[in-house]
Amino acid sequence: MTRLSSSALFAYGLFGLPLALVALPVYVYVPQYYAERFGLPLTAIGIALLAARVLDALIDPAIGLWIDGAKTPARQARLGGYGRFILLSLPALCAGFIALFHPPAQAASFPLAWFVAALMTVYFGFSVATIAYQSWGAALTQQPSERSRLSASREACGLIGVVVAAVLPVWLGLEWLSGVFVLALVAGAAVLLLFAARPVTVAVPPPGFASLAEPFRNRQFRWLFAAFAVNGIAAAIPATLFMFFAKDRLQLPAQAGLFLVLYFIAAAASMPLWVALARRFGEANAWLFSMLLSVAAFVWTYGLSAGEATAFGVICVMSGFALGADLALPPALLAAVIGHAGHSGQREGAYFGAWNWATKMNLALAAGITLPLLARLGYVPGNSSPDGMAALGVAYALLPCGLKLAAAAVLWRAPLKNL
Repeated sequence: MTRLSSSALFAYGLFGLPLALVALPVYVYVPQYYAERFGLPLTAIGIALLAARVLDALIDPAIGLWIDGAKTPARQARLGGYGRFILLSLPALCAGFIALFHPPAQAASFPLAWFVAALMTVYFGFSVATIAYQSWGAALTQQPSERSRLSASREACGLIGVVVAAVLPVWLGLEWLSGVFVLALVAGAAVLLLFAARPVTVAVPPPGFASLAEPFRNRQFRWLFAAFAVNGIAAAIPATLFMFFAKDRLQLPAQAGLFLVLYFIAAAASMPLWVALARRFGEANAWLFSMLLSVAAFVWTYGLSAGEATAFGVICVMSGFALGADLALPPALLAAVIGHAGHSGQREGAYFGAWNWATKMNLALAAGITLPLLARLGYVPGNSSPDGMAALGVAYALLPCGLKLAAAAVLWRAPLKNL
């Protein structure tokens, strides 16, 4: 496949929108929602998120192997090699999301158990959908210029979903989000399954559990995975702490949705530039530049005090601009690594299973370590004590910048420049 048409990019990318409608609320709104509605302490929420995420992450590589072993060549299967796994994910996604944000009155008797059960249901559906969806895209083309275009289309649609997820709860409340999510999920899946281009996949023998380590035998994947993991932790910490920072440090809770909208619109607007830079300088070099830009923009957050809405808005735009590369370029690089290893159309599930394991472990570590640590250092949500605000500032601003620089150092040394 030489060049994907705009309609082909849209048909594939649209499904990223409902997946983003799952991701942002779970990562950003859930901790505060359950802390305020049921009075669950931050330590309990953090530990629950960590435990659920670890358990969920552990099954992702197995899901990837299942997808690799159970798919059939696209020309022999009505739904394509990955389409039936998209269908399988839909009931769990819908049921789990509704349960998470619409707990019944009886859940007040066991809120933590309900929280974990609903999370695990969402996580399972999200894992199956995401691994199958990303594998579909990675198997679709190995043209260097098309890899980043395809990833950018998926992530741009995802960013539209993120903006919707950021705006709806602020304007209309969380109860509206569930209905919008279900409609978008069904519509996005229908467009993907009926109209998107299908990759030619290769039926492989059912892989054993020893195949879980196969991606890590690839030297290029090990380097890419390390950079992706460290960079992911750097991004996950501010995502986890954003609502707390906006409410308690900046004392601007009413503007939180606007800040998120600015951040993600800037990311979406930056996608064409990052695709062009990747085509001109290579995906790895463009991604490295975006990391340095992100640190240069975000480090100023540490010096902000209450009421500085304009300054924080500018930081959101600049760091959001860098986010566009974080979203579009690493999956394109992974597709290149898979193709360079000769595994295109065969082992995408195994690679993206490990990839999603890293993503979820990043989020788990961000919530499971940062929230209890903040509580131990004296931060209490809703209480603007000097010690608590100092701890929140370091965790939200300085720690992510240090991790981002570490990720940039790994990427600088990685053997990924000539893919």
